[in-house]
Amino acid sequence: MAKGNSRGEDVRLDKFLQLSRLVKRRVSAREACRGGRVQVNGRIARPGREVKVGDEITLIWGRKALTVKVLALPERSIPASQAKTLYSIIGEESIPSPEYQDFS
Repeated sequence: MAKGNSRGEDVRLDKFLQLSRLVKRRVSAREACRGGRVQVNGRIARPGREVKVGDEITLIWGRKALTVKVLALPERSIPASQAKTLYSIIGEESIPSPEYQDFS
């Protein structure tokens, strides 16, 4: 498996989500992937999928969807203050509850 860094090498999706602080724990990232709540470039992704700079990741938590673009890949753990430099937020939306949808 390749080590991830900002020179274009890949890093596992679950590890990226944890190191970027998008998800608190790597176990939570794995569970989200296995539950179909994480997409990479519009496709449901498994925890071991390799992420590259430029990929778009969508996370669905509850009734919220967050889409980010990968800007850099960390080699190892980085300070929380630098975690947001690994991605840029492309979009954030609320997913309406089925009971409140208008069917007219």
